[in-house]
Amino acid sequence: MAGLRSEFTKLLTTRMWWILAIVLFAYIALLSGGLGALFSAITTGTIPATGRTPHFGTLAPLVYSFATSVGYVFPLLLGALASTGEFKHQTLTPTFLANPRRWQVLATKSVSSLGIGAVYGAIALVASVGAGAIALTVFGVDTALGDSDTWALIGRSVLAMALWAAIGVGVGVVIPSQVGAIITVLAFTQFVEPLLRLAASFNDTTASIGKFLPGAAGDGLVGASIFTMSAPGAATLDWWQGALVLLAYAVVLAVLGYFISWRRDVT
Repeated sequence: MAGLRSEFTKLLTTRMWWILAIVLFAYIALLSGGLGALFSAITTGTIPATGRTPHFGTLAPLVYSFATSVGYVFPLLLGALASTGEFKHQTLTPTFLANPRRWQVLATKSVSSLGIGAVYGAIALVASVGAGAIALTVFGVDTALGDSDTWALIGRSVLAMALWAAIGVGVGVVIPSQVGAIITVLAFTQFVEPLLRLAASFNDTTASIGKFLPGAAGDGLVGASIFTMSAPGAATLDWWQGALVLLAYAVVLAVLGYFISWRRDVT
């Protein structure tokens, strides 16, 4: 318990966590509200579609899933910053003096990140469900808030965001340079993985492999995503499989980081 308290204190006494939280809320609210209104207007015919009308499926889950399909980068970054900050500010030295079991310190940091990731999930969902439901209501589209499947999606979204934060801790331990970790996270999430998922979708064999990419696994866990909208029949993981894949990424990265940087002399 003392270790968890210490990790939460380290994180919550910095400005970065609430700055990222504010940006996360504003970004997701803008996307969910704006695109929710656009999709609703096209679906209801308020905005005439040129050519073939796009098929969005059930709009509510798609709009609400912006919390994770786009917002997952925020807990991922926060987890990475929580790890790299230890190296940058040399706070690992007193931590290891207080608890020389380094593997235990890393495990505690990973567990604490699950909690802050879940908080980020709640913040993102307040934004996506709040702004999205308003947009759907304006155009007379069902918000599906009385549907148990919607609340199951919301619960899975919180779990996904928690796991993304744990993955971020692993990334920060593998790449202890703060700048390097940030660049890696942004490059992979915004460019590399989207391109890999696109390339994998052209062939059944590669598609069966592509669903194990971290972003695809996260979408499988949540059960809806803007990235799978254009390919509704594409192979995806079941929610529990997606959760296990994300957990495996977090564990593997933490173990790799432990041997790569965590055991080094930090003084």
